[in-house]
Amino acid sequence: MTNKTLTTKEMITIGFMLFALFLGAGNMIFPPFLGQQAGENVWLGIAGFLITGVGLPLLGVIAIARSGGSVQTIASRVSPLFGIIFTVVMYLAIGPFFGIPRTATVAYEISVLPFLSENLNTNGSLFAFSVFFFVITAWLAMNPTKLVDRIGKILTPALLIILALLAGKSIIDPMGELKTPAESYQTAPIFKGFIEGYLTMDTIAALVFGIVIITAIKEKGIESNKEVTSLCIKAGFIAATGLALVYLSLSFIGATSLDAIGAKENGGAILSQASKHLYGAGGSLILALAIFFACITTSVGLVSASAQYFNRLLPALSYRALVLILSIFSLSIANVGLTQLIAISLPVLIAIYPLAIVLLLLSFIDSFFKGYAAVYICALLPTAAVSVLDGFATAGFDVSFAASYLDFIPLFSVGIGWFLPAIAGAAAGYILAEGLGFKKVHPRV
Repeated sequence: MTNKTLTTKEMITIGFMLFALFLGAGNMIFPPFLGQQAGENVWLGIAGFLITGVGLPLLGVIAIARSGGSVQTIASRVSPLFGIIFTVVMYLAIGPFFGIPRTATVAYEISVLPFLSENLNTNGSLFAFSVFFFVITAWLAMNPTKLVDRIGKILTPALLIILALLAGKSIIDPMGELKTPAESYQTAPIFKGFIEGYLTMDTIAALVFGIVIITAIKEKGIESNKEVTSLCIKAGFIAATGLALVYLSLSFIGATSLDAIGAKENGGAILSQASKHLYGAGGSLILALAIFFACITTSVGLVSASAQYFNRLLPALSYRALVLILSIFSLSIANVGLTQLIAISLPVLIAIYPLAIVLLLLSFIDSFFKGYAAVYICALLPTAAVSVLDGFATAGFDVSFAASYLDFIPLFSVGIGWFLPAIAGAAAGYILAEGLGFKKVHPRV
């Protein structure tokens, strides 16, 4: 029996879908700001950004493909209970409690608000837009078998055309020359860009979106697990290539914008003013469409991924019912108390992101340390100690009691203080397993 595979066109379409799921409004705002700040060092800065903003998410897709489509499978290598708790927290944080509502709010503020007169800028207009936004989200996500056609064949090409208009004009007719880098990009631009890419938090998104891509591939009739894994990895490379090209283009827009629009406080302002400079009044419309398409595809991906996961966890709730629940809940959060929930959710993301990275990296060298559960446990304990404290600090809690401990940790000041403790913990776990006989391994699934 010949194993079924995808045509080149089908493979590109699925890769395009994954690209669009990743490319949210936040991803479009980081690179222009990096470009303007980095100036003459923009290519060094964006090189660091691509390592963590593209490289780690690609590794995340590959890890999920190898694990069969579930981040819970990887997390359960610590323990089954940890696998469930960690995965639920991750889906809730990046999904209905933060990520999904934010897509609607950002789309409103950039794609709608600039076109409203002052008397229409009310909570009512935000509510009306949110209803419209989540009706479209729910409709697109309601049937996961149609996601490839709706996103990969329609929304992604539209998004690429709009981005090409912005990038193409900026390359053909640059707004200005590269300027002297800001202080933060003068001494170590690659490392600074590395940290900026890390803060996009797309590695968590990769672990979440993996389930969507694997489902899409299986819906095409692919049954072989080996072939599903191979195709998922190919889709990851297509998406990564697209993201890299977009980031390079947007950083160039930012880097050449200083003469034309002056220094700005964030990438959203840079994109807005650059669009107007490049295309006049029509530039605002071009940017509005780009942001809307970016936000709606990310929203659909997060709703679909979350619904699929919770349907597996709670089979009594159907996928379609969960899509409605998640959409309605996200709509309410987008309109009531979003600021307060961001204050809670962002620290949670900061706390769990390093854990996700460590799990991801360990999954690639699992056979090297023989799959010992002790390695996972001992690597994650110090990682959690650092990242949870970082999360509390981000939430505004007083962590002065641990100040001396945190100051002692290398790289904590630049946001990756968990890195060396994780390596030391993994080494200690291996020694415990080999030397003291703690040789329990995680279940092979």
